[in-house]
Amino acid sequence: MTGRCRACSGAVLHTVLDLGTVPAADDFPPAARPVTPAETTHQLRMVRCARCELAQLAEDETVGSEPRGVEPRALRDQAADAIARVDAAGLLRGDTVIEFGSPHGGSWLPLLAERGCAEADAAQAELVLDCFGIMHEPDQRAAFAARAAAVAPGGLLLLQYHSLAAIVAQRQWNALRHGHFAYYSLHALSLALTGAGMSVTTAWEFDLYGGTVLVAARRGPAAPDRTVREILSREREIITPESLRLLQRFVDDHVRALRTWLIDAAAAGQRVYAYGAASRAVALLSLAGAHQGLVAGVADVAPAKQGRRMPGTDIPIISPRELIESAPDRVLLTLPDLLGEVSSGLPELDGRWFLDDPRGPRKGGVDDRHTPWAAPGQQFTSEGQPYR
Repeated sequence: MTGRCRACSGAVLHTVLDLGTVPAADDFPPAARPVTPAETTHQLRMVRCARCELAQLAEDETVGSEPRGVEPRALRDQAADAIARVDAAGLLRGDTVIEFGSPHGGSWLPLLAERGCAEADAAQAELVLDCFGIMHEPDQRAAFAARAAAVAPGGLLLLQYHSLAAIVAQRQWNALRHGHFAYYSLHALSLALTGAGMSVTTAWEFDLYGGTVLVAARRGPAAPDRTVREILSREREIITPESLRLLQRFVDDHVRALRTWLIDAAAAGQRVYAYGAASRAVALLSLAGAHQGLVAGVADVAPAKQGRRMPGTDIPIISPRELIESAPDRVLLTLPDLLGEVSSGLPELDGRWFLDDPRGPRKGGVDDRHTPWAAPGQQFTSEGQPYR
């Protein structure tokens, strides 16, 4: 297909993933509002630029209105870990910070304040931070330029993103959603930063969301360190034309596996609920044809989401207390990263957790962890065969 890249204005974009028409990922209607066919008419496609290789949202006519969620403990713990690692590397040297926040909430500012770093009252700061925020910007070129411009001379930019390599290696096709305009490889991100006059110097990897990367960048040309070179090398093996094509097949595999699991549970007389009214669950539940007869409710800790329903379905969003009182036989955890948090916070549901997985829901234990993005040779096709 032809069009314009959000980062480099390249004219050739190739479709990577096409989900057809699905509900808007951030529009949770009141539970009492009847479901209408119009809810599932929003196109959702990922394309990739032939020039800079940025994977991106093709189009989005939806209007963002997602009720504010509650920042999970996993995200808070990872933020503390990230700041500690950056500090250990000797890079937290400034005392002013500007944060480009995410619309999903969460902030590193309180943690940085504990280390003597105050929010800047000027246009520039010695530390500029973006944690999962920049992907929400439709104009990627302008977004990178804005963050670069906020970095004071000699300052540092810290930018964290969900890795495209993790998305590919772990079949995370449902990371594609409305309002998320870019899906970064380190290669594409580095090119975008270079276009804004900055260079990636080092990086740190985390297991959050199956694989996230935090990069440090400075003004002007600079050589990347060994960590950056290793990530780039791994990406070249993981993100290939073949592996990108497989993402489309993984959609059908995941949807089919979930629907079969739900139907089998209903046939056995078991009551299934879910936990986590996450945006990534919207397309999945819709494509799987889920309804209240298969999923009785979705629990979420965010009060703003309770009393609403999952878009495109009649499945109500309830409180964790209501979930416990419903005495479910199975609880599908839509965000596996939350397993430790919900296991300790809701001990009444011990033994009933199932983790959403592209190969089908799997039983979750307290010590279960979401697998970080695979090293070369550890990815698998939908038939279970390895690919490289």
